[in-house]
Amino acid sequence: MIKRVIPFKRHLKLSRGNQFMAEIHLKSLAHSYSKDASKPSDYAIREMDHVWEHGGAYALLGPSGCGKSTLLNIMSGLLSPSDGKVLFDGVEVNDIPPEDRNIAQVFQFPVIYDSMTVFDNLAFPLRNMKTPEVQVQSRVHEIAEALELTPLLKKNASNLTADEKQKVSMGRGLVRSDVSAILFDEPLTVIDPQLKWKLRRKLKQIHEQFNITMVYVTHDQLEASTFAEKIAVMYGGQIVQFGTPRELFERPNHAFVGYFIGSPGMNLVEVERCNGGVKFSETKVTLEPAMIELLAKMPSKNVKIGIRPEFIHVWDEPNSDAFCCDLLHVEDLGTYKILNMKLDDQELKVRLDEDRKVPKGKVYISFPEQWLKVYVDEYLVEVPAQQEGENA
Repeated sequence: MIKRVIPFKRHLKLSRGNQFMAEIHLKSLAHSYSKDASKPSDYAIREMDHVWEHGGAYALLGPSGCGKSTLLNIMSGLLSPSDGKVLFDGVEVNDIPPEDRNIAQVFQFPVIYDSMTVFDNLAFPLRNMKTPEVQVQSRVHEIAEALELTPLLKKNASNLTADEKQKVSMGRGLVRSDVSAILFDEPLTVIDPQLKWKLRRKLKQIHEQFNITMVYVTHDQLEASTFAEKIAVMYGGQIVQFGTPRELFERPNHAFVGYFIGSPGMNLVEVERCNGGVKFSETKVTLEPAMIELLAKMPSKNVKIGIRPEFIHVWDEPNSDAFCCDLLHVEDLGTYKILNMKLDDQELKVRLDEDRKVPKGKVYISFPEQWLKVYVDEYLVEVPAQQEGENA
């Protein structure tokens, strides 16, 4: 039986200004490069259910090897998932090839034709679709203006700088008006650090202007936070948290998110339960009754507490409610300082504003209740809001 593949563009929904957008739903999706996958570690992508909504600017953030590029290639159609479905606006596209998904992908290294001018590079996707030349001219100039490429239109692409080539590569993805989403696979890796911030801002402006669904893959939290409205953090083939940059910083849902987001990352300490809270070595950390009650229902011994260096309170003088730490060394970063200290056998980092005096020898600290997080089996444990009210 011959299965007829219907080009996905017939199913697309028009949006403002004749611009296409797509909701991308990864339904029960999983992928393994092994033919005999039998355990979670065999999967590059562990089973997930995730939605990228229409017209959003998203980042897919995580360390090398966590599955970011694999997931992006599955969305674009360069790779077929082992299990589950990829849905565009509710239509399954597993069997639809990349060229019919109306998705543009911008890779780490620019994909352009060096023998062509910048104009002809931008025009190529449109001419390949037999677009009338008057529309080609109009659209190329519109995209060139948005990317600040207008002065380079007549220039041969082989003579461009690395950042100019990457802008042309981005332009080739934007120039088609029927593109429903653009996927960026670490597009600024080869760009000079001084130009990265400018290109990140330019991408943000492009999104605001054209309102296209964009997913930006990176291992750099600054790139992710600068570009994205929401960030999906990947770890071990899973999306462990999806939220705004502020949500990821203030309420890490997974211990890895706390460690990976922030500079420096969250202080994480392995603890064991004790009467009234948890402890490590001889240090006891008191927890609210509702949290103690919740932890009692969880049998796992994999318990951690976490607090960001920014949220640890440093006292100017000894305090009966404070922990006494030994100051190891100070990192002076100009606008703030990082205090490296030891509490019992645990090393902690504390961020101190530049106008604060650095303690000598001993440092007295406390953990504000609202910023102290508890993790069981690496995931955040929270007291339900209703229960908090009852215990207030």
